[in-house]
Amino acid sequence: MCTSLTYTNQNGGHFLARTMDYSIDFGARIMFMPRHRAVKGDAGEFLTKYGFIGAGRQLKHELFTDGVNEYGVGVATLYFPDHAVYQEKADAGKLALAPQDFVAWALGNAKSIDDLREHIKHVQLISHPAEVVAMVPPLHFIISDPTGETVVLEPTGPELKLINDPVGVMTNSPDLDWHLQNISTYGMLTNTEQPLQQYGDYHPMTQGPGTGAIGLPGDYTSISRFVRTNYLKHYIEVPADTPDTLNLLQYILNSVTIPKGVKKVSDGESDYTEYRSYMDLDGLTYSMELYENPGDLQQVALTDDMLNNVMHPVEYPLNHQAHVHILNTEETSELK
Repeated sequence: MCTSLTYTNQNGGHFLARTMDYSIDFGARIMFMPRHRAVKGDAGEFLTKYGFIGAGRQLKHELFTDGVNEYGVGVATLYFPDHAVYQEKADAGKLALAPQDFVAWALGNAKSIDDLREHIKHVQLISHPAEVVAMVPPLHFIISDPTGETVVLEPTGPELKLINDPVGVMTNSPDLDWHLQNISTYGMLTNTEQPLQQYGDYHPMTQGPGTGAIGLPGDYTSISRFVRTNYLKHYIEVPADTPDTLNLLQYILNSVTIPKGVKKVSDGESDYTEYRSYMDLDGLTYSMELYENPGDLQQVALTDDMLNNVMHPVEYPLNHQAHVHILNTEETSELK
């Protein structure tokens, strides 16, 4: 289970961020995918044209769960249990694509959301298991580009369509329409202190700032994470530059990050936030923050040199060591 959001800062910079929540450790790392690749996908081979970076692994073939391409298109895949509908085989003339291969295909072929909207008319998602999870993964996808437009793809039938996401937030099941209707339940929440009513001759004492958010759900269900992320995205102070925006996105995702042990799944394993990623859709950088060292962003930039000169996928292994910055080492030495 995961949470994702898009964000635009004061300078017009556009970002896509997400948590990757699952009970299986995917061994996440950042991977660069060069231009013009033939990918032997699980439902058949497909071609890519554009280079991209993201959370990927080179297994039997290149697999990605999120990333940003050379045109600033960002895509992330999230779990969509009990709602995803796939086909057994593709119709004549359409590309058969396993759902776990959609991110790589979209990043490798779409220059914009409008471009993707045309391409998916010729694609169908096929029911094919993903080896890494030993099942057919029920997935949906959030996509954004440097225009700031955000859409989701929810495969619920043979024809794929992009759905406008007016709030730029996506979690898991139910579908987006349900989540959008549900946030009307919390439409009275605010970031200001609410005045207390008088009861007869009794004047209740104020509880102080924060009373406007009383009723904001705090659990880890997809429904509550959707509401909580929208609330924070709406009220948090908007930063100007990229470093401050990345810092802000970390704070937002803090509210939906799942530590190990607090959310058990049906097999008894713990669903937890393995990593959080941050895609700068204008600066073309991909940053990852691991469970083992929260707060420490490990980043790869998509450069012209990579795009023009690197011909094969490149994996960037990540540092999982927790970082502690000791400030008084010299002082302690002097005291001795």
